[in-house]
Amino acid sequence: MQKAIHGITVAHFFETYREKLKLEVITGEAGLHRLIREGTINRPSLALTGFFKYFANKRIQVLGAAEMTYLKTLPQEKQIEILQAMVKRQIPCLILTRNYHATHPMMAVATEMNLPILRTPMITMNFVNLATLCIDNEFAPSTTEHATTLDIKGVGVMLRGSSGVGKSECALALIERGHSLVADDLTVIKLLDERELMATSRPLNRGWMECRGIGIINIAEMFGVKSIRLEKRIDMVISLQEWTPEVVEERTGLEEQFYEVLGLRVPHIELYVRPGRDMARLVEVAALTQALKKMGHDPAKDFNDRLISFMSQQAGAKLPPVTPLDREEGPLSP
Repeated sequence: MQKAIHGITVAHFFETYREKLKLEVITGEAGLHRLIREGTINRPSLALTGFFKYFANKRIQVLGAAEMTYLKTLPQEKQIEILQAMVKRQIPCLILTRNYHATHPMMAVATEMNLPILRTPMITMNFVNLATLCIDNEFAPSTTEHATTLDIKGVGVMLRGSSGVGKSECALALIERGHSLVADDLTVIKLLDERELMATSRPLNRGWMECRGIGIINIAEMFGVKSIRLEKRIDMVISLQEWTPEVVEERTGLEEQFYEVLGLRVPHIELYVRPGRDMARLVEVAALTQALKKMGHDPAKDFNDRLISFMSQQAGAKLPPVTPLDREEGPLSP
């Protein structure tokens, strides 16, 4: 089920990314409950001149060298008037880059109207780029899947299947072979930049796995911290199904199937569980095959092209040789 994000508090943004963005709160702690309602950053250059027609008031407001230099050219009364007009439009916060000091009118308005002012030593462009990635992650559409996700030699594989089909047992065998667990049984998925699906687990059960007949096990303690990965892009989906005699299994791999998550189509294959089959090995080979496809080498297509070429050569070899008598030519000259 898709989860809609309507906003995050300034406090959440600050606590989550304070180290990454080198943020500190200058004033306005009482206003940290304000909501950031759009997942991007705004530099309010036009708003500082008094033009508010297209003012993006729902976004974080960033003041860099240009904005701070312009503000300092204004009389204090004008600064207060402009800043009050901005705050009345429910902006979430102001962030000053390059370790700029807030002006006296800015501090006065922030104290009076409970507006959080934050500061960072980062260059404005670098901060905007990095903060945009952070805020985009917070506002990204998300959903959950009843699935186990692993990193298999750089390929993100999401294992689906009905309860008890053997997802966790298959994942355990893959972890034992040196691959990494992202999430067991319940995978949280976010759509980033409308082009890639990022999988992770809930913090409560990260690194833990349920094995039927054994119980809950700690993967990191058993196999080391390298066996756990915090997040991974989903490159393919594998569905484990119970085998029945009526099942028609894929033999060539020429027909591509896809599984849709949050509007994106991901390569999908079905593997049938039956006694004697090494499911972990099959999943591993499927992941490596997907890695080859991403590099432009499709084994099924390559073999199909080779087979067609061989059949064409064989058909050409069976044709009777062409002689001069077979050609449509005029009478031979004496």
